[in-house]
Amino acid sequence: MSRSSKTVLGLSVVLTVATVVGVHVKQRQDQQRLRDGVIRDIERQIRKKENIRLLGEQIILTEKLKTEREDVIGKGSQKT
Repeated sequence: MSRSSKTVLGLSVVLTVATVVGVHVKQRQDQQRLRDGVIRDIERQIRKKENIRLLGEQIILTEKLKTEREDVIGKGSQKT
């Protein structure tokens, strides 16, 4: 084999290995980004459910407060 043939063969092997490694690394990064995205989505859903639960509690407390105020105002009106 001539020197130029060996050089071309070596260069093509190096480029092939570099391409395979590059694709592998890119796939790993993409998979990690996907995992991170899924985790963020799950965390968002959990926060949304918690916010909805808290909003429901606030609505109930607001209704109780309105009822108590009406009772106090009603009793004040009856005294006068």
